[in-house]
Amino acid sequence: MATENEISSEIIDVQGGRITFAPDVIATIANLAAAEIDGVDGMSGNVAENISGMLNSKKNLTKGVRVEVSEDVVSVELAVIVKYGYKIHEVCHNIQRSIKNAIETMTGLRVLQVNVSVQSISFEKGSQKKAESPAEPQ
Repeated sequence: MATENEISSEIIDVQGGRITFAPDVIATIANLAAAEIDGVDGMSGNVAENISGMLNSKKNLTKGVRVEVSEDVVSVELAVIVKYGYKIHEVCHNIQRSIKNAIETMTGLRVLQVNVSVQSISFEKGSQKKAESPAEPQ
């Protein structure tokens, strides 16, 4: 996996110049593309990312996303939280398609794979019935 300070990719321009992408740029594109999918509640990071997010006041757009770049090929791994009631396999397939399209369109890099790991299911506050509440007296 690429580290934060590494230059991830190099593309030779027709003018003879170079275009380089930092890993955070590609991770941010992936995060934003995944967040637009219906059924995604958010990204799930590891313990270090969660602590870093609490200490850092700005929103971390690379949370839960790891990017590996070799030459002009990108592999993405991300951890997501899916909303209850959605078909998980459809949500994940839509995430994969959206991320692949966004990265290839915005960077010109070829996406080799997008691996989605579902870390948890989120429940909206009003979606659970109160099974424990006693019956109303009549």
